[in-house]
Amino acid sequence: MDPKKKAITAAVVGTALGVGGLVVVAMPASAGDAPKLPQVSAEDLVQSVMTAKPGPFDGTVTVSNDLGLPNVGGAIPGAGALNVDSAHVFTDGNGKAKVSLTKGATQETIIHDGATVWNYNSKNNTATKTTIPAGVATGRPEADKTADPATAAKQLLAKVRESSNVKVDGTATVADRPAYELVLTPKPSERTLLREIRVAVDSQTRLPLRLSVLSNGTTAPALQLSFSKIEFTPQPADLFTFTPPKGAKVTEKQAKVDDKAKATAEQAKQDTKLVGDGWDTVITGKVPADALQPKQAQSGEKKQNADPQQLLSRFAKRVNGAWGSGYLVTTKVGGAVLTDDGRFAIGAVPEQVLYEALGAK
Repeated sequence: MDPKKKAITAAVVGTALGVGGLVVVAMPASAGDAPKLPQVSAEDLVQSVMTAKPGPFDGTVTVSNDLGLPNVGGAIPGAGALNVDSAHVFTDGNGKAKVSLTKGATQETIIHDGATVWNYNSKNNTATKTTIPAGVATGRPEADKTADPATAAKQLLAKVRESSNVKVDGTATVADRPAYELVLTPKPSERTLLREIRVAVDSQTRLPLRLSVLSNGTTAPALQLSFSKIEFTPQPADLFTFTPPKGAKVTEKQAKVDDKAKATAEQAKQDTKLVGDGWDTVITGKVPADALQPKQAQSGEKKQNADPQQLLSRFAKRVNGAWGSGYLVTTKVGGAVLTDDGRFAIGAVPEQVLYEALGAK
């Protein structure tokens, strides 16, 4: 399969691009004549997307990327999601959801019924059942949020609409449904590597069916997230239940937030901040103190140490400045700097803007 057309989920896109939310792109419009739809203003279309409640549906999501990300194996947490072929998303419209992620012959299934989350991996026939006590956690599983173009689009619009020029640029057909093409371009004051974001909005439900981001100097999308098929129909209740296959190893857990987890989350919140806003937002923070230290192999693993800095040196550029020294990773739509003392800066911006963010007080 052509790596530029490799379908993926968007699980790591927010981290990789660091625009303070999820930045994704869409495939070109489907072939054929553009559908004729009533005119709508850009502001009305944006407002309708933000308030849309389309109800139950099931949809097949495909993602293709031309980001130019290095082949880092397991060096970057979450990078394995770039090898997923497709995602199938189901929702009952009232909080229950199911996501099926396919990678070759392997499938991962995540089901959230409101009180329980099941996560099943067919490769090793293992399942994890997590019970969620009332008041501890609510809402859809994270994988569903990242695989769903509708949720991604709302996050994106909320982040960049105020720093964008917005217009409706005709219509398109996506997943066999007529849609408006909403286009956002950065205002001249924005320092970003991104040129344009396009959102194809379903003309009836106002559900975003497709998103696209194009970077400066390119004519093709850098990353694609789109429904290839979608049906707005009630979903059967048994779809959101799960029975482990015969022989599956099941682990049961109960969702809870202990004092250590709370302290870690609070520290991460204090260490992380946004520099700038809109398109040129840079996320800065610190990784855990031991994250860059060599790790001893666990029992049963190959007897060798995993040295994060050695792995970084294979695919990242060594850089230094008034902010210190570290490693720079760049893609067509942004970059990230990780300093030797554990600080980081990530954004869809030129590298100089990353360096400025590291030095910001």
